[in-house]
Amino acid sequence: MAELTPMKRQYLAIKDQHPDCLLFFRLGDFYEMFDEDAKTAAAELNLTLTTRDRNKPPEERTPMCGVPYHSAEAYIARLIAKGYKVAICEQTEDPAQAKGLVDREIIRVVTPGTLIEENMLEEGRNNFLASLYVGVQGTGLCFGDISTGEVFLTFFAPEGWVDHAVNELARFAPREVILSPGARDKGLLDHLSGKLPCRVEQAGEERFALAEARQRVERQFAAGLDQVPPEAEAAIQAAGGLLSYLYETQKTDLSYLRTLRYYSTGRFLELDPVARRNLELTETLRGKEKKGSLLWVLDKTKTAMGGRLLRSWLERPLLDPVAISRRLEAVGWLVDNAVEREELVQVLREITDLERLISRIVYGTAGARDLVALAAGLDRLPLLQDHLPQQAPSLLARLRAQLDGLPELTGLIARGIVDEPPFSVREGGLIRPGYHPDVDQLRAILTDTKGVIAKLEAAEKEKTGIKSLKVGFNKVFGYYIEVSKSYYDQVPQGYIRKQTLTNCERYITQELKEMEHTILSAQDRIVALEYQLFCDIRDQVAAQAPQIQEIAGAVARVDVLTSFAVVAAENNYCMPRVDNSDKLEITEGRHPVVEVMGRDALFVPNDTYMDNKDNLAAIITGPNMAGKSTYMRQVALMVLMAQMGSFVPARAAHIGVVDRIFTRIGASDDLAGGQSTFMVEMTEVAELLRHATSRSLLILDEIGRGTSTYDGMSIARAVLEWCANPKRLGAKTLFATHYHELTVLEGQLPGVKNFNIAARKRKDEILFLRKIVPGGADQSYGIEVAGLAGLPPKVIRRAREILAELESQQDAPKKTGAREASQVSLTALGEEEVLTTLRNTPVETLTPLQALNLLHELKEKL
Repeated sequence: MAELTPMKRQYLAIKDQHPDCLLFFRLGDFYEMFDEDAKTAAAELNLTLTTRDRNKPPEERTPMCGVPYHSAEAYIARLIAKGYKVAICEQTEDPAQAKGLVDREIIRVVTPGTLIEENMLEEGRNNFLASLYVGVQGTGLCFGDISTGEVFLTFFAPEGWVDHAVNELARFAPREVILSPGARDKGLLDHLSGKLPCRVEQAGEERFALAEARQRVERQFAAGLDQVPPEAEAAIQAAGGLLSYLYETQKTDLSYLRTLRYYSTGRFLELDPVARRNLELTETLRGKEKKGSLLWVLDKTKTAMGGRLLRSWLERPLLDPVAISRRLEAVGWLVDNAVEREELVQVLREITDLERLISRIVYGTAGARDLVALAAGLDRLPLLQDHLPQQAPSLLARLRAQLDGLPELTGLIARGIVDEPPFSVREGGLIRPGYHPDVDQLRAILTDTKGVIAKLEAAEKEKTGIKSLKVGFNKVFGYYIEVSKSYYDQVPQGYIRKQTLTNCERYITQELKEMEHTILSAQDRIVALEYQLFCDIRDQVAAQAPQIQEIAGAVARVDVLTSFAVVAAENNYCMPRVDNSDKLEITEGRHPVVEVMGRDALFVPNDTYMDNKDNLAAIITGPNMAGKSTYMRQVALMVLMAQMGSFVPARAAHIGVVDRIFTRIGASDDLAGGQSTFMVEMTEVAELLRHATSRSLLILDEIGRGTSTYDGMSIARAVLEWCANPKRLGAKTLFATHYHELTVLEGQLPGVKNFNIAARKRKDEILFLRKIVPGGADQSYGIEVAGLAGLPPKVIRRAREILAELESQQDAPKKTGAREASQVSLTALGEEEVLTTLRNTPVETLTPLQALNLLHELKEKL
């Protein structure tokens, strides 16, 4: 095997330190990759795979590929999007001054959860890195977004931590998760597989060691540590593990991560991944798009900070009625004061992303344009304050007080940085005239260069008599004197020939070289000085990071509250009354998304009245496509909106806080998990029954439809009895079903009421009225719905014939020892009961009154 070159040995030594990364190795103006890294990058980025040692046998050649350093971000972004880690290896000394091999070292490891670059981030969405530690005493879970400086921490007791952890991971949707050995041993990877699209970093126990973790946490965070309970050591270990990973990969100042926000799961309404998906909170079920989701309806925010906070509030509705009421009061003021609301909207449009700007500034990657953008955003804050009330409501008054524009800081940026600085901070042209005398002096030299050259050129023309003489410049030779061919005989003795061209020759003189040195050194000196002054301004701005982060948070909250008010005013929402009661009263409620998507059609509003006593469960029957699922979803969404602090689409609403919302709406085969539709459905129901409480809201749609009629109806009835029984669960339940036989529970179980979606049949057509009315549906209208769906008329006619034949059969199917595998007619169940009663009744001995009563009883059964 050929002996390695010094550079290749250097590369391999650095690669050995980061075996799980693609190594971007700086060579001049390119980042090069070698060996397996080159093969991977070439395949993922569609680059040409090449080699330098073509004279060697194929087996000894080194595969390589590269990308220009000035466009590397775009290539790195593509690799990160595919789940890779990229280690950036830079030259740490000037190649021109290096003796031998240039020193190189890793300056940063870029991973999906540690992005800071603007073009790699989604503006209205956080980019979280999660750290999960599972120990004997409990489980800690930490989320950090280094692009905004936010860090959240929570703790779970040993019992049932997996479900809570999965719910929280679904809530924050991190791009990357660091798992402790305990988390892997408990099979969390299996729970996350396919449910959470993120990169998983499997860490060793040493990353979470308690003593070192506590030291890191105490050193990093200036606030919030006192909120962590003493028993939550696992939470400290999770936070320490996250910091360890950041220190290892980022290798720069992370002082802006200064506030640790500890929370307990009991502070927020909890939603499992199934409920988030079924309710289409942030994306639609089918297209995975924002349009058509609740977020799409509510998001009228004008700042990137507000967009991220709105998503956070949507993912974490509150449980405290006092905190909810503060938000509602603020929204109410903004709804009532339309002029101030519109002024706020206009000002918010002009506020830049203060959170991510200050993060990049402290991180050290911000350019002069970032400083100008930060100052522009801060300059708009006084106008924002002018349109907010100084007194009540208290939340808006408090936010107004936090909107300090930091005039000294914006003044510093305005004095020091030009209005439109260049993209690069290492090429000069970014410090404003008058800010520093040395910069002005060097600029004067550079500005007068043309005049100096013109004087020199005129003097040389006069001295030599060569009228075509010109003084020029290029990057190869520097300054030169050009003489055309016809004047060669007049060239003075002191001219030194430098270059001969077809029609002219170029010369230099001692005077010209001295002038060149003065001009070019001035250029180098001014570039270096401007960069130094820029770094000084950036450091002064970075020192104000805590205040700017607080201001950014206040702007985001004003933006979200204003967004709620805009949506409420445009769509005629009402302020809900939210308290700790068990009431769920909605008058003329509407689905917030459906009514916006279907602006051309009239949305039929419906009432809801539920509590934990006489109106505990509602059995909803009616045809397919009539609106049962829409109605149930709208109730759940209104509860969620109210607990966010938003107005709701209704004429009036009284909502008692619910702790969790569970949904069982539709199902499909989980082919990857090897589960059928029915298995998926039963798994979801099992989760629901295991974790729901009497304060939960349950949305159950078509339980048991994935199996035979008898089995399905039996399961549906058993689930409903469990949910509606105060001694079992006793939770508010909306239960949609096609099993009309379940409607008998209204008279058998306290708190169970029947409702149906009204429909009218005209000959062979059906009209859906979309109105929820008391009582059970009399039939399913399945054939009519099939006709609306577009089944061929011949198929519909044949279905009617078969239905008529079934309905004409008087005898129920004879029972056999084994259940029939096929579905049976639902009406056959009631007919069998009537026939059995008739067979067992001695009608010849009945009195007229007894016969009348029997007839009434049989009619009721049918």
